[in-house]
Amino acid sequence: MLFKLSLKNVRKSFKDYAIYFMTLILGVAIFYVFNSIDSQQAYLSISKDQRAILQLMIDMLSGVSIFISIILGFLIIYANRFLIKRRKKEFGIYMTLGMGKGKISRILLFETILIGILSLFVGLTVGVFLSQGMSVLVAQLFEVDMTSFTFNISNAAIIKTIIYFGIMYLLVMFFNTFNISKQKLIDLISAGKKNEKLKIKNPLFTTIVFLISIAMLGYAYYNVTRNIQILEAKTLYTCIGLGIVGTYLFFWSLSGFLLKVVSLRKKLYLKDLNMFVLRQINSKINTAVMSMSVICIMLFLTICISSAAFSLNNSLKKNIKELTPVDINIIQSYYETGERTSVLESLKQFKVDETILKNYIEITTYASENITMEYMFREIMAELLEKYPSIRLAGNESMILLSDYNKLAEYYGHETIALNDNQYLIVANYEQMIEYRNLALEKNTTIEIEEHILYPKYKEIKNGFVSMAANPTNIGLIVIPDYLEPYLKPKINFLAGNYSCEDKTICDAKIKELNEDIWNQVNSDSLNETESFNKEYYFTFNTKIEIYEAGTGLGAMVTFIGLYLGIIFLISSAAILALKELSESSDSKERYEVLRKIGTNEKMIHKALFRQIAVFFLLPLCLALVHSVFGIMVARNILETLGKQDLILPIIMTSIFIIVIYGGYFLITYFSSKRIISER
Repeated sequence: MLFKLSLKNVRKSFKDYAIYFMTLILGVAIFYVFNSIDSQQAYLSISKDQRAILQLMIDMLSGVSIFISIILGFLIIYANRFLIKRRKKEFGIYMTLGMGKGKISRILLFETILIGILSLFVGLTVGVFLSQGMSVLVAQLFEVDMTSFTFNISNAAIIKTIIYFGIMYLLVMFFNTFNISKQKLIDLISAGKKNEKLKIKNPLFTTIVFLISIAMLGYAYYNVTRNIQILEAKTLYTCIGLGIVGTYLFFWSLSGFLLKVVSLRKKLYLKDLNMFVLRQINSKINTAVMSMSVICIMLFLTICISSAAFSLNNSLKKNIKELTPVDINIIQSYYETGERTSVLESLKQFKVDETILKNYIEITTYASENITMEYMFREIMAELLEKYPSIRLAGNESMILLSDYNKLAEYYGHETIALNDNQYLIVANYEQMIEYRNLALEKNTTIEIEEHILYPKYKEIKNGFVSMAANPTNIGLIVIPDYLEPYLKPKINFLAGNYSCEDKTICDAKIKELNEDIWNQVNSDSLNETESFNKEYYFTFNTKIEIYEAGTGLGAMVTFIGLYLGIIFLISSAAILALKELSESSDSKERYEVLRKIGTNEKMIHKALFRQIAVFFLLPLCLALVHSVFGIMVARNILETLGKQDLILPIIMTSIFIIVIYGGYFLITYFSSKRIISER
């Protein structure tokens, strides 16, 4: 009998609380999708190195999944709180008819199990199909051939999803039983006539608190962007703390402030049902201060994380294409006693196969004891220290002869340059360092090498690099005339080349073997002075394939984690607002009935309902957008170390993402609330 009653209640619940079930289904589906990546076709088709990177991402996603499950657990408990509140009168009737609290708890237990099983089944079904789309996304990120695509189901992800959601539902069952055991019959019977406790706040006091919250947020915004290039951790943590407290105080005081401001404008206040709408909004905000604060912060994180993830992925792909013009770079660094030899000559002691390269060039970079970074910035040092007190300018500058640079530039397909005997030029591509160097060049900073004085050819940096990388890392390379070579000390021998193999992965594999062999021999403890190779040399191998795989792997990792967190935060935020609004609509049915009795038509009532739901949804989103403007500025500064960031497209993508999910929840909430208040 109890089971039949539970089944009947679940059927009724679908009509009133579709949002609750939809959220559970989406939560299960997303949980499965992001935990089934390692079983998808694209994962099985990528290279060994890419798979290692993706496996690291999967391990990170497993850790993130624990955090996600906690968020979803709180969301389910929060939703159940309102579901139980909605049904208190029903439970009171059960008790009046003689049913004990134990049986009511069992009804809730059966209902929770039924809802859980149904949500898991539908969610996993949806997740299985969505995961095939995720496989396509993985294939695009890693550029994998999907012509042999097959439909895959991850048993491990299904088991993990069932375990995580099983634990969450056990907590929900405990919460429901505990909640019912505390209820009194009189409270249950009169629940339909009671709203959440509302404290009337002093309008003057709330206005003062509102202004204080604005001041706190403004102070945090100012400090987080004042010295954005060298933002210290202590300052960042302080600004985050001020932002959280300011957000809470903002929503705590907002209702009283709005009521005070709007009530002063009588024409607006008394127009249509604005007075009723404002009082309803006041009630909603007062009973959901913590919820709206948390939702605002989650929306802020969604916007920043999603925008940064998309931006970083796009930037890395663009960088890799621009910064890897050849197949391989070999960098040979040597110590004080090392003699200058070519890279290939030095590698002969390791029995390198020279035919692996179709063509190559070799150059050398140099250093001079007196040409340090501090020396190059001497003209603006006071200005730099005042503006950026934490800046560090240590170490010798790297220099390259004009002929070597032009040889490399021509090989890379870049523009060559010309210098007079008394000129120098600096090439760089690291964005932040370019800003500093341009300030120094504007002062016409000279270089003196053994009484030869050089002047800058240009007052700004020329974009360029020597070594391939996944992102711009060249903080500055000084190009000087060839006649100064005798006064310089060789620093690095550098080789750039292209493979001779038609299948470049074969040559790349040989280079990896050579690298491992050198590493094992140089670092072997059994070596002695009579060994046949020189331990003074240190080699670094950078290959286009390796850089590409590492870059796309990092981009995929950031994209997946950003999407995972962003989707969950967004769904949780929208679901909490929707459930809260549905509960409020249910509690306010009698108020709307009073409006009908005094002659208000349905069109005005629906318009008033739309306005209050729109304001309720837009308030946390609008403040989150303001937070995000400054959050994205900080994120962009951090990400600029990985290359120039174009955030316009990522922000547009994130906006579409929010409009579809958040806007979808808003519309469903409005139509569901409209149906609830229309019930007679």
